[in-house]
Amino acid sequence: MTTAGEGEAAPRRVSAGCCGGSSSGGGCGGSAARLAACAPGAAPAADAASTTDAAPAARATKTAGAAPAARATKTAGAGPAAGRIGWLLADSVWWGGRLRSGVALRVAPDGVVKPVPAELAPAGPDTRRLPGTLLPGLVDAHVHSALVDLGTVRAGGIAAVWDLGGVPAAVRELAERARSQHGPVAADARSQRPASADARSRRPASADAQSQRPAAADRTPYPAVKLPRIRYAGPFLIAPGGYPSDREWAAAGSWREIGSAADAGAAVADAWSGGAGLIKVTAHTGGPQLPQPVLRALVDAAHASGLPVVVHAEGPGTVAAAYTAGADLLAHTPWTERLDDALVRACAARMCWISTLDIHGWGEPDPAREIAIDNLRRFREHGGSVRYGTDLGNGPLPPGINVREIRALQAAGLTPDDVLSVMTDSDSITEVSWVAGGLDLDPERFADVLATARVVDADVRPA
Repeated sequence: MTTAGEGEAAPRRVSAGCCGGSSSGGGCGGSAARLAACAPGAAPAADAASTTDAAPAARATKTAGAAPAARATKTAGAGPAAGRIGWLLADSVWWGGRLRSGVALRVAPDGVVKPVPAELAPAGPDTRRLPGTLLPGLVDAHVHSALVDLGTVRAGGIAAVWDLGGVPAAVRELAERARSQHGPVAADARSQRPASADARSRRPASADAQSQRPAAADRTPYPAVKLPRIRYAGPFLIAPGGYPSDREWAAAGSWREIGSAADAGAAVADAWSGGAGLIKVTAHTGGPQLPQPVLRALVDAAHASGLPVVVHAEGPGTVAAAYTAGADLLAHTPWTERLDDALVRACAARMCWISTLDIHGWGEPDPAREIAIDNLRRFREHGGSVRYGTDLGNGPLPPGINVREIRALQAAGLTPDDVLSVMTDSDSITEVSWVAGGLDLDPERFADVLATARVVDADVRPA
């Protein structure tokens, strides 16, 4: 098994993948935690904590200065340099659920991007002009960072990811690395590169070439490979001996056993203090499961800390258990059985489902895929909210935009505009994607065209 940034792990097949979406027509109803999890525009925990007025129980126990850097400040470096406003102009912009022309994107000093009339964009170096279509950064809401090369994921068009289960310290380090790399999306690399950058790029990369290394003041703390922005859940919270502690792919430290309500509160407090923006819980009939009172205690503790709960629900009765406990999201569209319509309707009223349809067959016929598509279609018909997610790291899935996942969502009844809505955020957007040849909303061509999208940053320029 390789680590993130070094290459993908060998394909693995688990019964559902490793883990639980954005709305196809808006956010989810219900608690503040659910809104934060499901509504397009969900902010990472690193940003959300600074805007919370009421300190929940988990926060109240923290001493001054004890919160990690991930929660200390709004993400730095996302906006134009020196507090300037930046601008992006393209032939068209997909924003707010529709394709528009005559629109520019204004990048505020804090990095937040908003559409404005194109005539407001000034001439000059603060405005970047690109052909094609700009849209909010594309998000994969279910990945496992330790099992994939996140640099390749970003190069493949994914601007942000949700890590739904891993070793907390390792995932936190990756998230901090990603935050350190995000520069002004409206800037041009030629005006942002430090004077020594070209010289560094010509230096040999031999492992023993100490004499070739830049001086300490000229080094960044992390390698140059750019990563997607990461929102993470910390470890899987499981019943003693439960899934995925019995799986080879689950590294030591990537799960935490919960034996009581007290354990639940301590685990949530530790996850929050470690910068987690979600809580991940498993309910799997292939092994021990959390009793309903303990599952409910986990959900209550998470909500008291402003954290939504994602449940890996696999097997008969697990979706109902997650719903009854008050969980906010399912890590996967249910696939082991066709759900009763009353349960689907109840879930649609206050839950989000992350899609992960392509893990069933990976492009080959699979009855589980058809069950999942049927459940998802009915969930949406009842008004349920969905987020695009792939469970990246679970077998031969493409590291980037997954055309098969998009087509499976279309098979479940989503239009191209719906698919874009479940793949993007709609508020507090700090990442922008770009389709150089222009977005095509024809249902037959849409997936292949969208797969050409790339993340806009200072290095992206027209060919």
